[in-house]
Amino acid sequence: MRETNKLLIFGGWKPIHSLNLILIIGFLLSGCIPAPDPGEPLPDSPLAEAFPTPAADFTPIPTRAPFQPGELVDYIAQTGDTLPALESRFNTTEAEIRAANPIIPQDATSMPPGFPMQIPIYYQPLWGTPYQSIPDPLYINGPAQVGFNTTEFINQHEGWLKTYLEPGFEGTRNAGATIDLVARNFSISPRLFLAMLEYQSQGLSNPAMPDTIYFLGYQNTNYKGLYLQLVWAANTLNNGYYGWRDGRLREFETSDGRIQRPDPWQNAASVALQYFYSRLYNSPLYDQIIGAGGLAQTYASLYGDPWQNVEAHIPGSLRQPELVLPFENGKAWNYTGGPHTGWGLGEPFAAIDFAPAGVSGCELTSEWAVAMADGLVIRSEPGIVVLDLDSDGQEGTGWVIFYLHIATEERARAGQVIQAGERIGHPSCEGGSSTGTHIHVARKYNGEWVLADGPLAFNLEGWVAARGTQAYRGTLTRYSRTVTASTSAEGKSLIKAGE
Repeated sequence: MRETNKLLIFGGWKPIHSLNLILIIGFLLSGCIPAPDPGEPLPDSPLAEAFPTPAADFTPIPTRAPFQPGELVDYIAQTGDTLPALESRFNTTEAEIRAANPIIPQDATSMPPGFPMQIPIYYQPLWGTPYQSIPDPLYINGPAQVGFNTTEFINQHEGWLKTYLEPGFEGTRNAGATIDLVARNFSISPRLFLAMLEYQSQGLSNPAMPDTIYFLGYQNTNYKGLYLQLVWAANTLNNGYYGWRDGRLREFETSDGRIQRPDPWQNAASVALQYFYSRLYNSPLYDQIIGAGGLAQTYASLYGDPWQNVEAHIPGSLRQPELVLPFENGKAWNYTGGPHTGWGLGEPFAAIDFAPAGVSGCELTSEWAVAMADGLVIRSEPGIVVLDLDSDGQEGTGWVIFYLHIATEERARAGQVIQAGERIGHPSCEGGSSTGTHIHVARKYNGEWVLADGPLAFNLEGWVAARGTQAYRGTLTRYSRTVTASTSAEGKSLIKAGE
């Protein structure tokens, strides 16, 4: 267990120094998939070739001994930890955690990184390695990546990525532009992608092109080339990262059928890598890759020790800024999509959807989506508007609102300063895949997708989001009124802005 040397605290607390593709469901009014990206490998897809081979002197990674039921164990809060997630990981209850740590405020959201806790643990067999590969702030395309130039870094090396070109929708892209595109869309560090490409296929060190087009090991004919390999990797990594972040990912199978339950002390980035490589490799190769001599060693050789001078990217008791509903005052729109993916397929469940009343299919509409807070438009492109609430021009710092399915005509321009309630653009079917005119909104903080429900749930003029039994299900509740997301119950899911 590594500790950070920075502590961000709850308000009023004293400083403490320590440290298969997923099935796409059609919707009648406004179902959406943010991007046509892959999810899990198809069951019959061939296993990736064993590369690299296990070291001859490889020692199996250690695991923890059993604990007595309810035994109190020491834990140092990590960036982004929440009580519901810790409850799941340690197989305990939030009430027991609070009883053991009475200093935690009742309205706590995220735990302060570095906060020492005691957690009642209930042991489960098959817990995985306690070894942590990289810290969460270096997984996210957040503050730690500001100023990093992917193409420049590639050009400083002699590997095949330096000369790699690939056709894209807007013309030919080099490797740096391809990596940056996926890093931006999924909000994953471009440095991590480069380390994975170097580990898997010597993209930075070997000038010779590999004899495979499956550069990250996923052998599926639908995902040939760098871009599609990265898309699959990003989607799979985020399913692991955010599944661990929200506590819903408690176990998974490796490709040889072994059950893996991540160690309760693990961090989300390390679990993301474990989940990713479990899709591709059997033991002992899998164990080597996620251990100290695997990907982590390659990452350190490129960038130095990732655990030195780590700056937490999620502070204690993070609060959402005040947000208004994403449509004009006095207008009534349908709540058509409960918590679902912010981008890609599966996790993170960071987005919710709204559609104008009386609009069906992909009809054009004169209705307007509006800014949910004051900010600066830092991206305006087909289907997408990104609003930067701290107006520093960086998508990976501070609070950011991501809008999808914004029509091209009359769309807000990049560089435009907008006040809360001012017009962003018209809802449409543009961008990603959509079966109806609507908008899709999600939040990011310091590059991390913020889950639409839970301790930091969407709160729009007092309407608070809750997850349903599956994607797109769910509710918005304000006071005694609850509205259930629906794409077919016109009128029953109506919400009026400014009431």
